[in-house]
Amino acid sequence: MTNSRVIGIGETVLDILFKDDQPQKAVPGGSTFNSIVSLGRAGANCAMVTEVGGDHIGDIICRYLQDNGVSSEYVCRHSNVKSHISLAFLDEHNDAQYIFYKDHASVETIQNFEFRISNFKINSDDVVLFGSFFAINPVIRPVVGKMLREAREAGAWLYYDVNFRKNHIAELPEVMPNIEENMRLADVVRGSTEDFEYLFNLHDGDAIYERVRHYCPTLILSDGARPIRLYTPDGCESYPVEPIETVSTVGAGDNFNAGYIYAKLKGIDDRIAVAQRWSQDVCRQLGNNISDELVKHLKTRIK
Repeated sequence: MTNSRVIGIGETVLDILFKDDQPQKAVPGGSTFNSIVSLGRAGANCAMVTEVGGDHIGDIICRYLQDNGVSSEYVCRHSNVKSHISLAFLDEHNDAQYIFYKDHASVETIQNFEFRISNFKINSDDVVLFGSFFAINPVIRPVVGKMLREAREAGAWLYYDVNFRKNHIAELPEVMPNIEENMRLADVVRGSTEDFEYLFNLHDGDAIYERVRHYCPTLILSDGARPIRLYTPDGCESYPVEPIETVSTVGAGDNFNAGYIYAKLKGIDDRIAVAQRWSQDVCRQLGNNISDELVKHLKTRIK
């Protein structure tokens, strides 16, 4: 493992998982959060930039980061705000439908967030993972956008997970410039065909890459159970998706991202294979992060 620091910039929620309408488990989550925690569990030097309420759920989230080897120094605690909650209802295929409960940001919380990260410096050997609505939210974009531009200027390596949800389609005209800037800043863009259907009304992989490559030359495109495609200026490589029996797919994409970054940190050439293994591992359990068994295997190999 290199000494590079992995910085996650994203939203944090408490995920409450339901099966047959009955609660099964409550775990801290959020797309980038899930990735960073798995990387921390694997021994990477990680920090999370996010915001939570000054409530008991916020305590749980900060403690969870620390327990998994992730710095919570730049988690902004808002004393008068409730932490966000996500209800994830698993269907017969163990895919999730979500309902989010959020305490909306105010001018005061944005100022708190900006002050909290004002001294946070990103270095040339850092890896920055960002995505979802947190990375394009107009309310906090002045703060997040500035941090991402500074990361690019510093020479950091940026990984952008689009992860655009249907419930934000009405806001697309307002946030599209932020999405485009994120892609321009990124070294790698990852998204699903569903993401790009919402964004560009495109489903064909080649057509999607033709659009994305004007911003970023490397695109990782997932398409459900169909092969993952890696597009670069040298062409397109296809990677079959192994069918597995799933318990929950909530953290599948997040841990794909984490595995890809882990492979980069370790200097492994076949990053997609590692990413798929991490994704499959989290799908076999009711949780958002890689299993103790995979962590043990990774740390044994390091030794």
